[in-house]
Amino acid sequence: MVDEASRPLGVAATVVLLRDGAAGLEVLLLERPRSRGSFAGAWVFPGGALDPEDYGAVELDEEDAARRAAVRETREETALEVADNELIPVAVWSPPAQAPKRMRTWFYYAAAPAAGVLTLAADELIDFRWIRPADALDAHSAGKLELIPPTWVTLEGLTKARNTFDALNWAKSTPVEHRHTRIASTRSTLLWEGDVAYLDDTLLDMEGARHRLEISDLPWLYLKS
Repeated sequence: MVDEASRPLGVAATVVLLRDGAAGLEVLLLERPRSRGSFAGAWVFPGGALDPEDYGAVELDEEDAARRAAVRETREETALEVADNELIPVAVWSPPAQAPKRMRTWFYYAAAPAAGVLTLAADELIDFRWIRPADALDAHSAGKLELIPPTWVTLEGLTKARNTFDALNWAKSTPVEHRHTRIASTRSTLLWEGDVAYLDDTLLDMEGARHRLEISDLPWLYLKS
């Protein structure tokens, strides 16, 4: 039997584009087709896997290559241009062993460009919307917007920011968070380092530190001590 956790990880990059709307901070979400591709039917941030050319002729390190991929994927998917030096890394997500496509993904914040017309890549996306993080979470809770856990957790964190300046300022002053996701074997709970049950499912109901996302029912419940 293949040890799923030992399968090599690919690398991807995602850009959380931010802008100030009339009612506060907004993020760009893109809808994937329901019939094909990764995260079918989900609303996601721009992004995708690193290509060999993202590493360059001199073999850049992973984070520098991820920045290149983030710029390229944003351009390819939305026709919007962001500069790699304007990307602020906020998290690196490593998937659970059960994930069908195992990609370690760098998440970046960036202010939406002031110029440019958003044009979707027709073969990859079917819709987009600028939306307040809290509104996106409410729509997900109501079953009207499909989200994957890294997107959901990112949106939850952004509910605390009043505007783009707040979000970017927080990102600049906070260490990049590395999240190695584990799924509990006994119920639909995603666990991260720091949770009392991260290494032992028998401790799921014990008192102690929490760093988990309960996804068995809507609304999802995020607990972090």
